Amino acid sequence: MFNIVLIEPEIPHNTGAAGRLALATGSTLHLVEPLGFSLDAKQVRRTGLDYWQDVKLRVWPDFPALQSAAEDGARYWYLSTKATCSPWQAEFMPGDYLVFGKETKGLPEELIEQAGDAALRIPMVPGSTRSLNLATAIAIVLYEAARQQAPEW
Repeated sequence: MFNIVLIEPEIPHNTGAAGRLALATGSTLHLVEPLGFSLDAKQVRRTGLDYWQDVKLRVWPDFPALQSAAEDGARYWYLSTKATCSPWQAEFMPGDYLVFGKETKGLPEELIEQAGDAALRIPMVPGSTRSLNLATAIAIVLYEAARQQAPEW
C-alpha cells in the first residue's frame, strides 16, 4: 500500500518493528545504507518475530538509488521534528514513500528544506519531548495514510 523508507537506521528493534508495520499494512520496507546493524542480527529477527521473512524488504546503497528506481511521479513525504506541516494536513495516496531519518540525527536539514510542504512533523505538546521513538512515529504516519484510503481490513 505504502513505502516505508528508513535512511541509515541504527537500532535493530526499530527496524524489526517497522517490518511488522509494513507487513500489517501491505507496505514495503526500504532500508537505505549504511545500516547500524546486520540484517542477520538476532534483534531484528526477534522484533520481527516469525514474520520477518514475509516482509517486502528492499535494501538500497543510498537514497538517490531508491529514487531513481521508483516509478515516475513517485511522491515522497519526509518526517522531521523540524518540519511545520502535520500528517493530518497531508493527502496521502497509495504508493507514497514515507521517509524517516536515523534515530540519532533524523533527516538532513537540507532535505527537509527542499521538501517544502512534503515535510511533515508529528504534533507534540511543546516542551514535552524532543522526539518520538522511530517505530512509534512510523506507526502514527503510516496508519494515518492508511486511514485516508479507508481499507476494509
